[in-house]
Amino acid sequence: MPATGVSATPAQIALAWLLAQKPWISPIPGTTKLHRLEENIGAARVELTKEEVALITEEANKLQVVGSRYIESIEKTTGL
Repeated sequence: MPATGVSATPAQIALAWLLAQKPWISPIPGTTKLHRLEENIGAARVELTKEEVALITEEANKLQVVGSRYIESIEKTTGL
């Protein structure tokens, strides 16, 4: 289990994993709820080991992403 010995929510672990990728990555989670913002900020205190980061990465790489990111009319405006 990632973040061994640390009480962290799944959202905090996900954000901590993003923060561990590169020093210039700054995740900007969106929320309209103060308690979620406070939860997200708490991710900065979660320190994952290299082994935990590798395990999360390995498991994430097993996921198959399906479907479009945007509906077709919006996708056309992205230039992708």
